[in-house]
Amino acid sequence: MHAMRLRHPGRRLVAEAVPDPVPGPGQLLLQVCACAVCRTDLHVVDGELPDPKPDVIPGHEIVGRVLVAGPGVERFRPGERVGVPWLGFTCGTCRFCRSGRENLCVAARFTGYQIDGGYAELTVADARFCLPLPEGYADAEAAPLLCAGLIGHRALRMAGNPARLGIYGFGAAAHIVAQVARHEGRQVFAFTRPGDTVAQEFARGLGAVWAGGSDEAPPEPLDAALIFAPVGALVPAALRAVDRGGTVVCAGIHMSDIPAFPYEILWHERVLRSVANLTRADGEAFMALAPRVPVRTAVEVLPLAAANEALDRLRAGQVTGALVLAP
Repeated sequence: MHAMRLRHPGRRLVAEAVPDPVPGPGQLLLQVCACAVCRTDLHVVDGELPDPKPDVIPGHEIVGRVLVAGPGVERFRPGERVGVPWLGFTCGTCRFCRSGRENLCVAARFTGYQIDGGYAELTVADARFCLPLPEGYADAEAAPLLCAGLIGHRALRMAGNPARLGIYGFGAAAHIVAQVARHEGRQVFAFTRPGDTVAQEFARGLGAVWAGGSDEAPPEPLDAALIFAPVGALVPAALRAVDRGGTVVCAGIHMSDIPAFPYEILWHERVLRSVANLTRADGEAFMALAPRVPVRTAVEVLPLAAANEALDRLRAGQVTGALVLAP
């Protein structure tokens, strides 16, 4: 099969012909139909996440068709469409797994990072961590739901019940969670790179009541803010934007250093927290919610061979919605 592999973190992916993967017990062999490009892929490729699998195939927003179900698989059949998210394995025995927090598992392994992912024609995945996908979405449209959608959904739940929600960084995750927030009756305030009028207009088109640069203050205090951009300087900005008792949620896996800030902007019971990974329950809940909203993903499809171009555009902030690779 053809695949894009990370030979050396910090360098470009290499297109290679590699042996077809073989499913083991409990695994599915999948024909990759689509794989969305995520900022986490960028962190893996740029070497910002430590110790990836040697020569890893990135990609963790995979839509695939089951070709072969390995021994012991009863949940999915050949021909079915499934989604493969970031969380690819948990131990099931640590205190986090036993308390319903498998997203914090001490032995977790992640798709496209420690497990080969979807920048390929074929992949294998643990059937226990695959998700049924809702009908009504083409393969490319469904792919961003599997991380951008899932992590945005979890971040929104961690924010409590905000009437006024700020979103910093209006990319793939933001454009999905904004639709969910509007469906739930929340006001959305979108913060983009200063001067990015295209992203600001995109946000308004999805129902944001206000859109401006991340260097601007919102027109009224926020109840919560979600930060998707990996920029530590946005943390004190968001703390200043939220009202007393407000929550700031850092929704990325990597962020530049957070600068020192005065205690007064955290005081009055403001909360600062992170979101890590997802659980299978998160996935099932969001896949049930998405068609009810209904979430509509804005996607641009590129061929698998254009993976480096896609990553370059994401790194430069030249993406509206989500990029999706199609083998």
